Amino acid sequence: MKRIFLYMTVLLAVSVSGQAQDGNDVTQQNDQSGKNHNLEVAKNLEIFNSLYKHLDIMYVDTLDANKVVGVGIDAMLRSLDPYTEYYPESRQKELKTMLTGKYAGIGALVRYHQKLKRVVIEEPYEGMPAQEVGLKKGDIILQIDDTVMTDKTVSFVSSHLRGEPGTTFVLKIQRPSTGKKMNFKITRRSIKMPEITYYGMLRNGLGYINLNTFTGEPAKAMRRAFLDLKQQGANKLVLDLRGNGGGSLSECVDILNLWIPKGQKIVETRGKLKRAGSEYTTRLEPVDTIMPLVVLVNGETASASEITCGALQDLKRGIIIGSHTYGKGLVQIPNVELPFNANLKLTTSRYYLPSGRGIKMKEGITPDVEIKPDTMANVTVYLDRLDSTEVMFDYVVDYIAKHPTLPAAADFHLSDADYEAFKQRVISAGFTYDQVSKKQFEELVRTAKFEGYYDDATAEFEALRQKLDHHDIAKDLDRHRDEIQQLMEQDIVSAYYYQGGQIQVGLRRDKMLREAERILTTEGEYERLLNREQTANVGK
Repeated sequence: MKRIFLYMTVLLAVSVSGQAQDGNDVTQQNDQSGKNHNLEVAKNLEIFNSLYKHLDIMYVDTLDANKVVGVGIDAMLRSLDPYTEYYPESRQKELKTMLTGKYAGIGALVRYHQKLKRVVIEEPYEGMPAQEVGLKKGDIILQIDDTVMTDKTVSFVSSHLRGEPGTTFVLKIQRPSTGKKMNFKITRRSIKMPEITYYGMLRNGLGYINLNTFTGEPAKAMRRAFLDLKQQGANKLVLDLRGNGGGSLSECVDILNLWIPKGQKIVETRGKLKRAGSEYTTRLEPVDTIMPLVVLVNGETASASEITCGALQDLKRGIIIGSHTYGKGLVQIPNVELPFNANLKLTTSRYYLPSGRGIKMKEGITPDVEIKPDTMANVTVYLDRLDSTEVMFDYVVDYIAKHPTLPAAADFHLSDADYEAFKQRVISAGFTYDQVSKKQFEELVRTAKFEGYYDDATAEFEALRQKLDHHDIAKDLDRHRDEIQQLMEQDIVSAYYYQGGQIQVGLRRDKMLREAERILTTEGEYERLLNREQTANVGK
């Protein structure tokens, strides 16, 4: 027994000694790895420093240090991830706007009018200086104080409309409906888009909330809107996060807390440094844990929006409808201070949802029900943004000038006579557009000639070319009337009821919303989808 005990003791000692040796080897390897890493860092920094010195002394032209080094820094950061970003002193205002969602200005969208070759007012925001002083869609911007704007770009005009809160300037415009030139004295103030763009009751007890951002205090706004909808009789909810690029993680958790019990883990962050890791849990008693909930998403649903829909999936508290989300599973510290008043927005960790899954970059969250977003016909795209005659924009401006008031947004429709007048105006303006089919035809001709088939089918090719060369604009306008008319109605309504009205009109033909209604009103369908197994997303 003693011999056996002695033998086992020797074996144990050898094992422990081996483990200790392995531990020492690992420590030595780590130390060596650290030394190698530090050596490589020091070596490359010295090379960079020497390289720049030689360029500065010997290069044929004088270097702009801010530009050259700035380009180098930006290139270095682009090799890491899309969100780590350098902000020199000259971009601090931009950083502040990004962090707060606020800027100081007049509160209006502007655009370049191709026919007039002028910058014009596209859309004043409700309750903002532009709307309060009486600026209208289509107003041509002529001058800001003493600076003439008639030959300037959109970015130049925008930069002059913005400024410090409380500063005042005189804006000179020309109103196209009357030709009259007018001066407006405007005081800039902090502009922030509302967290909730629109909410309201639809049909069949269905409440709808369009959440625009997680920046600011959206949790308070969401609580007010949700309680109001419940009071109005909502027993089902659609939360629209399409186009919502995210914002505050804590606001996201507080919004989820409306429907998820207190103490539930929503998201965890993990990074290289221990202090980069955090766990976020709900901290209040929920408002409603049983109301059926559907979330609408698309490719621009990102960050905190993805955590919202991903957590609802993991916790089986809601159904996600739409297309794959953006795929931003990385967390940034937004303001790492650098010398000379510069800042670094730095990726430090990754998000992990309650199930432990991450959010795949460029793939995001996979919806429970996938629906591809609507696409516009080429003729509609040209009429809306690419038409050098600006015929649709001008029609809308003229319509607004002739109609001082408008029915409620949900009830407004252009008449058949209105659309016919628009169609004739488009034809008279000589509107044309590049057909996708014609471009593809020309590519087919090139391929057929290369492969030797064209000569045997020349007559057929030329007959098709004749048809494509003489496409019927009137027929195209009739074929795509529904989407063209809705776009016009949204533009018109926005002049009276702003973004909320624009959304109401857009919901009429919204196939994602229709699918949400179907799921929420078909017996057993919501529960079936809610309890279906999810495909795991592994973070990258």
